[in-house]
Amino acid sequence: MIDTHAHLQGLEGGADSAIEEAAEAGVGRIVCVGDSPELAQEAIDLSRSHPGVFATVGLHPHRADSWDDSVRASLDRLLEDPSVVAVGECGLDYFRERASRSAQATAFAGQVVLAEKHRKPLVIHTREAAEDTLAVLRNARTDVILHCFSLPEHLDEVVERGWYVSFAGNVTYPSASELAEAARLVPAELLLLETDCPYLSPVPNRGKPNRPSWVLATLHAVAAMRGVDPGELGEQVETNAARVFAFP
Repeated sequence: MIDTHAHLQGLEGGADSAIEEAAEAGVGRIVCVGDSPELAQEAIDLSRSHPGVFATVGLHPHRADSWDDSVRASLDRLLEDPSVVAVGECGLDYFRERASRSAQATAFAGQVVLAEKHRKPLVIHTREAAEDTLAVLRNARTDVILHCFSLPEHLDEVVERGWYVSFAGNVTYPSASELAEAARLVPAELLLLETDCPYLSPVPNRGKPNRPSWVLATLHAVAAMRGVDPGELGEQVETNAARVFAFP
């Protein structure tokens, strides 16, 4: 099994122990998200120490006010590392708006260019910004992964465009009926699973800091929603991840 989106940096108990714990549970691969130049370098360093860990390089929309030529150049350089499999997480967040909308738009557009240049998929964060996010992605010439999927009302378009849909632990919450329905309906070949650790711990660990190993709880929940064997679904998710991330 694979955790396709984890923030290993700063995890309680350290990243090394979380990676070992995940491997013992059967989670042999983890995509570690670097959503600033500094965190991206940490993700790359972890990938060098752990063969099953891969890195992303990007700038989170919360940090978009820091986007400038220097940040763009740093991300461009980091994307050359062979352990890097995606650009992001990047996108738009109009819920918290920790950066101005204009800065978010500029940083998002710049990262689309980087993804196209390096032929890497985009890992997308979008919150209460669906229309503006989709408007950018419709013109992106690279694969798209909708991290912590939050656009069930747009699932038809997402599927039509062949974008990947990644579900985090919140799909297991009793109140998440629309997400659960999306998890049931999305074509198997576009389905990914993630923890987004340390956030969004799945039932039965909701309220605790999330761990990469707990992606297995989300796997079992989504398998039940789809009426399929968890082992078969896990193999499908691994196949999908290998396709979109093009693991070295």
